[in-house]
Amino acid sequence: MDKQIVIVTGGAGFIGSHIADAFLDQGWEVHILDDMSGGRPENVPEQAQLHELDIRSAEAAQLIAEIKPRVLVHQAAQMDVRRSVADPGFDADVNIRGTLNLLEACRNASVQQVLFASTGGAIYGEQDVFPADEDHPQRPVSPYGVSKLSVERYLYFYHQAYGLDVTCLRYANVYGERQNPHGEAGVVAIFLQRLLAGEPCRINGDGLQTRDYVHVSDVVRANLAAVGRPGFHTYNVGTGKETTVVELYERLAEAVGVNDKAAHGPGMPGEQRRSVITPKRLLRDLEVSEPLSLEEGFQRTAAWFRERASS
Repeated sequence: MDKQIVIVTGGAGFIGSHIADAFLDQGWEVHILDDMSGGRPENVPEQAQLHELDIRSAEAAQLIAEIKPRVLVHQAAQMDVRRSVADPGFDADVNIRGTLNLLEACRNASVQQVLFASTGGAIYGEQDVFPADEDHPQRPVSPYGVSKLSVERYLYFYHQAYGLDVTCLRYANVYGERQNPHGEAGVVAIFLQRLLAGEPCRINGDGLQTRDYVHVSDVVRANLAAVGRPGFHTYNVGTGKETTVVELYERLAEAVGVNDKAAHGPGMPGEQRRSVITPKRLLRDLEVSEPLSLEEGFQRTAAWFRERASS
């Protein structure tokens, strides 16, 4: 049997590199397509082949034509919500035009399946019910959310027109080992880095805004479980549990043994107040395990950051 081949876009980044590791563990031939604007060389697994390319480029399309992977795992994106508001044209250029460049290449190379990293927070906007399921109205209030929803719609077209199997995975707030506290702006990574460095942490506003924090290992499991699933599917990847920023800080401070209180700054204009999604459909259809608890996830993440801080 020929070796199964996967291309992971954004595979040198936080989430993508964990997914690349998991495919290698399953015996796949893994190619990483990453322009290294947010990726890190140390995240790239030794057994994977790195192609330093922009997803908007002709070279990226040519790579797909040459390799002819069975699966494209599309993690690469302009993922900064604030930048999308400041420069919606750039956001659309990367997230929409870049994805279309890849999809046309997939169509011409007879790629079987695309797994797409969508968003479970920005795609729904201000929620009517908590937690939101996949049928909740999609009312994104940022260009980033609009671009992710747009790509989902394009993927449905490619499924209907060309038979491409697609699974859209709407991630909640992903955290975990390898998260970049600078480039990817995850609050868990930011707080841990500052706590371990003995620096003060600041919470925007009253800190009672809530998010659904899901460990990267659950995201990896969702991607692997979706491989080979025929048809077009959309799944939330979250925990169904809300955590306030205040509670998040307290749990992380406890995990690293710090007693200092966080300072509070002004709130962020336009920030979503509550965001939480249910993974029930994912757990039912793909039979993945229950999400990792915050306690275990924070301990694992804190241990990784502590090791990095001491090395």
